[in-house]
Amino acid sequence: MKISDNSGQLDIEQLFPFKLDDFQQQAIAALEARKSVVVCAPTGSGKTLIGEYAIHAALARGRRVFYTTPLKALSNQKLRDFRHEFGTEKVGIVTGDVSINREAPILVMTTEIFRNMLYGTPIGQIGTSLTGVETVVLDECHYMNDRQRGTVWEESIVYCPREIQLVALSATIANSEQLTDWINQVHGPTELIYSDFRPVPLEYHFCNQKGVFPLLNNNKTKMNPLLGKQKRRSPGKSPSEKNKEMVPALTTVLSQLQQRQMLPAIYFIFSRRGCDKAVEEASNLSLLNPAEAERLRQHLDKFLTRYPEVARTNQVELLYRGIAAHHAGILPAWKGLVEELFQQGSIKVVFATETLAAGINMPARTTVISSLSKRTDRGHRLLNPSEFLQMAGRAGRRGMDARGYLVTVQTRFEGAKEAAYLATAGADPSISQFTPSYGMVLNLLQTHTLLEARELVERSFGQYLANLALKPQQQAIAGMARQLTQVESYIASYGDLETLGEQSASYEKLRQRFKEEQRLLKTLQQQAHKLQAKEMTVALNFAVAGTYLSLKGKNVAVSSPLLAALVAKRASRGQSPDLICLGRDNRWYVAAVSDVVALHADVPRCQQVDRLQLPADMPVKPGQCRSGTEDTAEIARYMPQLPSQMLAPEVEQQLERVAQVQALLEAHPIHALRDRATVLKRIARRTQLTTEIETERKRLDKLQSRHWEEFLDLIAVLQEFDALTGDLQATELGKAAAAIRGENELWLGLALMSGEFNQLDPHHFAAACAALALENTRPDSWTSYETSVEVERALDRLRSLRHRLFQQQRRHRVALPIWLEYDLIALVENWALGTEWEQLLENTSLDEGDVVRILRRTLDLLSQVPHLPYAAEQLKKNAYRASLSIDRFPVKEVMD
Repeated sequence: MKISDNSGQLDIEQLFPFKLDDFQQQAIAALEARKSVVVCAPTGSGKTLIGEYAIHAALARGRRVFYTTPLKALSNQKLRDFRHEFGTEKVGIVTGDVSINREAPILVMTTEIFRNMLYGTPIGQIGTSLTGVETVVLDECHYMNDRQRGTVWEESIVYCPREIQLVALSATIANSEQLTDWINQVHGPTELIYSDFRPVPLEYHFCNQKGVFPLLNNNKTKMNPLLGKQKRRSPGKSPSEKNKEMVPALTTVLSQLQQRQMLPAIYFIFSRRGCDKAVEEASNLSLLNPAEAERLRQHLDKFLTRYPEVARTNQVELLYRGIAAHHAGILPAWKGLVEELFQQGSIKVVFATETLAAGINMPARTTVISSLSKRTDRGHRLLNPSEFLQMAGRAGRRGMDARGYLVTVQTRFEGAKEAAYLATAGADPSISQFTPSYGMVLNLLQTHTLLEARELVERSFGQYLANLALKPQQQAIAGMARQLTQVESYIASYGDLETLGEQSASYEKLRQRFKEEQRLLKTLQQQAHKLQAKEMTVALNFAVAGTYLSLKGKNVAVSSPLLAALVAKRASRGQSPDLICLGRDNRWYVAAVSDVVALHADVPRCQQVDRLQLPADMPVKPGQCRSGTEDTAEIARYMPQLPSQMLAPEVEQQLERVAQVQALLEAHPIHALRDRATVLKRIARRTQLTTEIETERKRLDKLQSRHWEEFLDLIAVLQEFDALTGDLQATELGKAAAAIRGENELWLGLALMSGEFNQLDPHHFAAACAALALENTRPDSWTSYETSVEVERALDRLRSLRHRLFQQQRRHRVALPIWLEYDLIALVENWALGTEWEQLLENTSLDEGDVVRILRRTLDLLSQVPHLPYAAEQLKKNAYRASLSIDRFPVKEVMD
């Protein structure tokens, strides 16, 4: 396989004189087809070779390659590797505070630096450009999941010119197809190269006090059943007590590994203190043979002669035994030495925190995970499968080991069951951490219109995943739209949609009015009936036989009031008498007072009833009814024509209103429609669907535009502080803030452009910058140095500005930190004044790695100040001088 171009040919067989794996061949073929690639494969499978191939191919064509990494330590390692492979003159590096050979054809950088270059504004003017760049390698692309920095990868992919080829190298993730599809949409043709093949097979083991055992069953699908049997012993004890009995000592674990020839090993412990304690526990072990010990001694002595400042007695002595620690509290130079010695095989066990799994090239024969849960800023939790796999991926050295080993250790709270779950769970999906920032807003608006900026923001992976998640809602809206079309088609067969809609609305109002008038009539009738009932009770007590009544009630089953003559009254158990009446229908009734709807006392009584005899078989009980005789028929026939019921005036008036509205209803055009009820239902359904569709679309738009709303909130805050004008032009402050890298670029811009620091001496200015750049996450840390009065006064004058920014951010729902730390900045001032390293450490509780981190973060901010547009010249000069005073070993990067 060869690459052809105008400059000649590149022989792949000569370049890689070994058999390439299938996924490597597929990736190279895709790159030769000028496609971008997402290479998703297990750690240690050979993904880096694809990045190296892209470099060889670009060099053969006289082009350039940018190689980006998430960590400065990894960038430094790549610099060393590429210098060895391609030659020092062909490789450069640009990180936050280091810039070497920046015009080299192979330029290593942190992904954040690459993102900043793509803005095309002062933030990207770091002395290099995209001219001649053929390929950008995004190493450790799964860092998109990083909660704090993941947005950098998304921005890099979105902003990268389409003509530049992307090579995204990622550990195994569950949704690699989605990631590839997104890059294909926002950048250009992209092919997924997926592999679950491990060149060095991985075996899972579990260690307890009884020894090291296979973790999984023969099918590698479940926990080894023998481990479950071991756990059921020790009856009568709680699970944690049983587990405690089975927790092995650290020396036991290491002895088991040494006996089984499973060293060298990376032993993961999720705390610095735990790593340091483990080193002490292993202090009596010696894991090197004499030849290895001598080779390590020569290398270490040479290093200590060159850098005596890094020597710590406990670290040096244990390193001679092949044991080391690796965590953020250790000097970067010492960690670099540990990494180099481990790669050479001179160190047999490294006790490391999880950060070692983040891409540093330190393969081991075995990785040991001391605990399957860890403490985070969100509480204590079980490892997720991707974290577990990332650490497991360090096991097995290609070309050196027949297989790699992952050993999980029994603890009081987790055992083989949890380990087996993580070993068989598979990788987590990649999620989006995309978050707009002040820097993003300011830089985009300097080179793009607001509409173009929105288009870029809405091309994020977060937006892509949101759109996928919102598909059910989109489908529901589409379904309602189809229903609406069908409903409108039916309605249109009866006339114009809008006309029918208006008519149905007016008809519906009439119907509601008719119902209301009927309801009011019923209320008036009930009120009148109650009043009439009271009056009727009194009147009936005085009524005599022959008085005419109108009956209708529960005891008189008639459809309309019935005229009847009172024949007799009989006392009842209640206060009112039972009434015995002869109706016009020649039937006898026994009624209650409540059945009388009208009393016609002003009409002459029926005297014929005086001679009537009650039916012998009729009990005197309300509700009883009997047919009359010939005698009663004659009386009934000649009863007068009387109104059945006397209505109250308000009832009569309400009856008229009901009749009027009913007439309007019957005259309405809708009333004449055939299938009127169905048409009205469809029209109502049309209104309902239209409203639901509009509501759901608004809700969907809000969900889909979440990032854009955040972008607009940031614009509002920037305008409050005059960093942006009303027509979205960056002011001097805005352009200065745009040129800064940080968690809150507006705050940094406001502080640096306020003039409060202009007259500070370089060492004072260094301390002030530390206050802006640092967050003290460990409140128990201290320094015996005191902050200078000059620095405190300058920082105090910023408090009101900071408070105002807090208020505006809260008002506009912006959650970005606004650091102004006093606690540890005196360390920076004293280091800038020339204090020796050992003396500095004696005056603080911080680990030396933490002190370096503070100084490097300060240096990162200081190194940006000389490039700030519109900043005071004195401020720039002092920043440069402060940078020189801070950037000395061991803070200064070791690049050789």
